[in-house]
Amino acid sequence: MTIENLEKELKVGNLKSIYLLYGEELFLLESCLKKIRSLFGECIKGINYILLDEQNISEIISDIETPSFGYEKKLIIARNTNLLKKEGKRKDTELSKLKEKLTDYIDKNINIINESVVLVFVEEEVDEKSELFKLIDKNGITCKFDFQKPFQIEKRIKTISNGYKVEISADTIKYFMECCGTNMQDLINEIRKLIEYVGEGGTIEKKDIDLLSIKKLESVIFDLTDNLGNKNIAGAMQVLQNLIYAKEPLAKILITLYNHFKKLYFTKIASNTNKDLIVALNLKPNQTFLTTKYKTQSRYFEEKDLRAILQELCDLDYEFKSGKIDLQVGLETVICRYCS
Repeated sequence: MTIENLEKELKVGNLKSIYLLYGEELFLLESCLKKIRSLFGECIKGINYILLDEQNISEIISDIETPSFGYEKKLIIARNTNLLKKEGKRKDTELSKLKEKLTDYIDKNINIINESVVLVFVEEEVDEKSELFKLIDKNGITCKFDFQKPFQIEKRIKTISNGYKVEISADTIKYFMECCGTNMQDLINEIRKLIEYVGEGGTIEKKDIDLLSIKKLESVIFDLTDNLGNKNIAGAMQVLQNLIYAKEPLAKILITLYNHFKKLYFTKIASNTNKDLIVALNLKPNQTFLTTKYKTQSRYFEEKDLRAILQELCDLDYEFKSGKIDLQVGLETVICRYCS
């Protein structure tokens, strides 16, 4: 089941007996898990509410069979148990036996589970070819929480804004993601702040994002690169000083700057050889909207310039670690040298 369909099911109060929630988008996963618990109702730990992990997962069958005294059903949440993880060459014998035993038990006792238990597995990664996965998929709901794609994030931000009667355009949402990243937890926090600022009936604009939002380091590096590309030494130095003032570690700034210019270098090569940029930059689905930004910034530089900047940053790293230069002075020197 898709994330959107699961959210719809839970919104109307449809609670199933078995769930498997897994994937990288933890904010949406935890939101759905919270909704399942809310729909279940009152939870008394040890009575009708059981939490399991890899330490006590061996008790799962016993917990399913033990009555939830005084309550119609029992909620069992099994988190990061490794039961559904793909096994390596060195198999955990005990875990393999438990997996087989649980698979067999669920298969033979699904009617009992449907009547008395809501069983939720929460895993970081799963083997979709495993028998346990197939059994859960057949008898319950499996949902993979992938990182949201740009159009999905845009839809969610638009829905939240509309709920508070606040307007925000598609271009502004794109700029919002460029500045604040694509982590749903961060975006929710930032959009709520902007909604409060403009108020009901207001419109969120780019200037509001610049004024209030906490920009990701990667976004600020884009600003720094724009200034470098335009040979604007004052602007580039101001961006660097702002990062230092915000107490970003200098080593982190150096690494992020290097990685950014490496992506611009790969963009230049991909453009010259007609390669797929998303593949060349190894972008995740929630990062594909950045391709336009990388293409635009790569036009500021020749391929040889990008190689030279990357070499200078490597040399700076070596000289800093050797104690030959202060890192802040080194970064300012690279900026001044390129802008001059």
